[in-house]
Amino acid sequence: MRLQDKVIVVTGATSGIGKGIARVLAGEGACIVLAGRNSTAGLKVEEQICRDGGNAFFVETDIRCVDMCRSLIDETVKKYGRIDGLVNNAGIFPYAEFEEVTEEMYDSVLETNIKGAFFCTQQAVKYMKQRRCGSVVNIGSTHWQTGGQGLSVYSVSKGGLHTFTQHISHHYAPDGIRCNWVTVGWVMSEGEKSRLLNTGMTEEDIAAQAKKEIPMGQFQTAEDIANACVYLLSDEAMQVTGTDIKVTGGFLSVSRIG
Repeated sequence: MRLQDKVIVVTGATSGIGKGIARVLAGEGACIVLAGRNSTAGLKVEEQICRDGGNAFFVETDIRCVDMCRSLIDETVKKYGRIDGLVNNAGIFPYAEFEEVTEEMYDSVLETNIKGAFFCTQQAVKYMKQRRCGSVVNIGSTHWQTGGQGLSVYSVSKGGLHTFTQHISHHYAPDGIRCNWVTVGWVMSEGEKSRLLNTGMTEEDIAAQAKKEIPMGQFQTAEDIANACVYLLSDEAMQVTGTDIKVTGGFLSVSRIG
């Protein structure tokens, strides 16, 4: 197993991509600390992982709260004695045209998508420095480069997180701490599927859109994202920091396959 006994915190782990990441990492032997606001969903994911033979522990966490970010990392170290990895996955992306964005919406997105990752990482590196090793993986998006329609605040937040990744990778490299970025393409989660169906698209329309927009012709899955995380969190990537792994099916390619 590539992550045997590594202690890894995954934020936003109660559903979607975060849940998929947590389950794959656990399958590779990691001890997973699941962080999220929904305790019912979080405990269910914990139960599923443990039932499958994995090791998981849920900590109810609202990462918009700095004290809860710190407590999450402290509880991890208290339970397992260390922290080897942190996956900053938690994020929200409310759709709104630029001129309709409210201050409340702006603050909510930035607090979740940047503030949470910032302070979880801040607390994690304090422990990682003691052992002179550790890996932080920030989950990104194509939208920081493409500026998706209706996602102005989300795009801003992911752009900030990308810059943050570069800062941490440079500043903490001498301490043996790595920080990398995974660009997420178009993942067809249940929520995304429901959103598209509500616009009047059919399932056939959605499949056709994938073939049109994604050179490899299909949507990405949470497991695709998780596989990139496995590599970056493993000892195989001990000399990899400040990099961007694009799990997009070629979406950001300069030339498209026609």
